[in-house]
Amino acid sequence: MIEFQNVSKSFEKVKAIDHISAVIEDGHVFGLIGTNGAGKSTLMRLAMGIFRPDEGRILVDGEPAYDAPSVKGKIFYISDEQYFFKSGTPRDMLKLYQAYYPAFDREKWIALMEKFGLDAGRKINTFSKGMKKQLSVICGICANTKYLLCDETFDGLDPVMRQAVKALFVREIEERGMTPVIASHNLRELEDICEYVGLLHRGGILFEQDLDEMKLNIHKVQCVIREEQMLQRLKEELDVVTVENRGALYTVTARGKREDVENVMERLDPVFYELLPLSLEEIFISETEVKGYDIKALIL
Repeated sequence: MIEFQNVSKSFEKVKAIDHISAVIEDGHVFGLIGTNGAGKSTLMRLAMGIFRPDEGRILVDGEPAYDAPSVKGKIFYISDEQYFFKSGTPRDMLKLYQAYYPAFDREKWIALMEKFGLDAGRKINTFSKGMKKQLSVICGICANTKYLLCDETFDGLDPVMRQAVKALFVREIEERGMTPVIASHNLRELEDICEYVGLLHRGGILFEQDLDEMKLNIHKVQCVIREEQMLQRLKEELDVVTVENRGALYTVTARGKREDVENVMERLDPVFYELLPLSLEEIFISETEVKGYDIKALIL
């Protein structure tokens, strides 16, 4: 388990992480989503022990993360901007990771390199962006660490490779209880694989929740109402997150149980209403709009 306890981190005048508390449970896929500059990469580097927190502490299986070799041996970090030896080959990276991770599975690495069609003797600087990502994932999987931190790992992978990487993650979770933590802007990808999500915004965490439970407790209602007074009653009786309208058609995002939302709508008796499922992207936009990140102001 990775625990963030009231963690803050600043770089000169920029507060990258602002008093975050969160828990990443073992054996589940945790998705980390957030606005640009929200602090996703910084949070991962803190968990890895690369940065020391200014305030609070990070515990990995009960041990402080910073400057702890025993913790670093449990975590493999795939950064968004990957580092490879200049003029190095995948075989060179294999030797490096074998030295750092005693449980590194060389036979699995060879098998996966062949399966993904990557040449172990070819210089990595001749690889495409997607091929470099594949190599990083293969090294991360074969390091056999308990935690795999992935920063924009699916970026640059084609659809077939994205599915292959997801299948690898699922297999490793089932076989040895690996815990992937995936930071991404591609919310559709996270929705497919993640069980828990944490939403970061301007250095703080808005929520950290089971994805299925979250979807059950926030709903999109489309309705046609008769009068302005009915809209006011709707706002009073529902926990409304956002309201949009096109003429007489209103789209309301509201928190609460489905049956409670339906009961309110039945009681108000609009001309028409229906409840629609929300995607993770729609939840993300709704929650960040509440905190002042106005998507409409960026578009218009």
